[in-house]
Amino acid sequence: MMSRRFFNTTGPCNPERHFMLPPEDRLKGAQLHRYISDELYWVLHAPRQTGKTTFLQSWMREINAGGKYLSCYVSVERCQGIKEPEQAMPAIYDAILEAAKWYDLPIPVSMADNPSSVLSAVLTNWAELVAPKPLIILFDEVDVLVGEVMISFLRQLRGGFASRGAGKFPISIVLVGMKDLKDYITASKDGVAPNPGSPFNIKEDSAMITNFTFDNVKSLFAQRTADTGQQITDEAIEYVWEQSNGQPWIVNSLFKRATMRVLDEDDYQTVTIEHIRQARKQMIDARETHLDALAYRLDDIRVRTLMETVMSGEADPSLADSEGFRLCMDLGLVVIENGTIKVANPIYKEILARQMTFGTQMAIQEPQWQWKDADGNLDMDKLMSEFQKFWRRNADVWEQKSDYTEAFPHLLLMAFLQRILNGGGHIDREYAAGRGRMDLYIEYNGQCFIIEIKIVHYYETPDIVEEEGLEQIIMYRDKVNPDAQSYLVIFDRREKSIQKPWTERISWRQEGCIRVLGC
Repeated sequence: MMSRRFFNTTGPCNPERHFMLPPEDRLKGAQLHRYISDELYWVLHAPRQTGKTTFLQSWMREINAGGKYLSCYVSVERCQGIKEPEQAMPAIYDAILEAAKWYDLPIPVSMADNPSSVLSAVLTNWAELVAPKPLIILFDEVDVLVGEVMISFLRQLRGGFASRGAGKFPISIVLVGMKDLKDYITASKDGVAPNPGSPFNIKEDSAMITNFTFDNVKSLFAQRTADTGQQITDEAIEYVWEQSNGQPWIVNSLFKRATMRVLDEDDYQTVTIEHIRQARKQMIDARETHLDALAYRLDDIRVRTLMETVMSGEADPSLADSEGFRLCMDLGLVVIENGTIKVANPIYKEILARQMTFGTQMAIQEPQWQWKDADGNLDMDKLMSEFQKFWRRNADVWEQKSDYTEAFPHLLLMAFLQRILNGGGHIDREYAAGRGRMDLYIEYNGQCFIIEIKIVHYYETPDIVEEEGLEQIIMYRDKVNPDAQSYLVIFDRREKSIQKPWTERISWRQEGCIRVLGC
């Protein structure tokens, strides 16, 4: 009988139903056997949709199958938004009861008089019930606990830590979430940072789950090939890797859409790069939950500020120390690559850019001018000329209504292009903090175009910016497509008193094979 396993994008993976790779193979900095044998408490952190819950449930089954220990997976997600320990601790108790019933384990009871101390009592009772087997607890979604709730949670774990053992208190506990929880140790000590030499520390290690490697991506699809005989081209695999940077949810989503929507799920013809490209477009247009949740993070001023700096290419020495940077790293939105802060992968770039430009794009009227030639090809010269007119008419007024200042020129140009090309073209964006530029690569019905955006600031001159821009666009052009029609767009963002009048700022000239546009 043909396997009906599929690529999973919703909830934990099950090897009987899903193509999956052992998530424990991607654990970085973890020593699983030692955490149990040495009776240690530890932390596991990674962005959402990377395999944390899949790992925890798999590890729980493995531990329990060994027969020597008893473990249980418990999610405390229900405590999100609860700020009082008197309400949160009973909610955690309820989560423990549900988990014990679900996994057919002994049901603990609480003898605590004070609701805020129920966790310690329950864990003590549970350890007694399962004795002589030692108890291991896998707490998931711990970073939803905040303030006094987190302090109370960690205090009660700390209180039982010294007496842990079979029949007494869980011998090993893992705390799992998006963030590294070392700052929570400080919180549990009333804000006093732990002395590195102090015996206090309920956390042995901070481990993380990494993205897929390129070989992981190949191995994942190879499982479908083994089950169904369906092949995939090397070019398609490389494109999945390029677009995802190994992010597990994206990899599974691209494979799932390519094999179940672009192709019928019973159509086992070879998957090509074109199938993956169609899957990518479907995934972005559908704004699936994971991508939508990331986009809405832009409502957070910390995330919005960080993303504006990255998109505009500005160099900010305080960026890596900012709360927004730490938050975006925890969310998996950005990575550090060759010492530069970049958006984690091209899919996230596309989703974030579309979210940042959506309102502006909707406000741009349908063009009344001809932007295609008689053969139906894109007349990019006409399109860019019309953008210059649009910039002159709208920039000053629209910027006052924008949430973004530094990245406003980049966003307005992208919104303009997206409005015209929507449905018929594809835009690849390349940007990173400190690069001082943005590169756009546009494909439309087989045509290819490169647009580089540069900004003139108060500390620069237009001549210097143009010289740098020409060098950069030539390097980028040689790298991606030497035959692409290319444009260097320079926005003068100096003070009004320094800027040239509009009649001189709006300019167009040819510099070798590059069209240089002043805005």
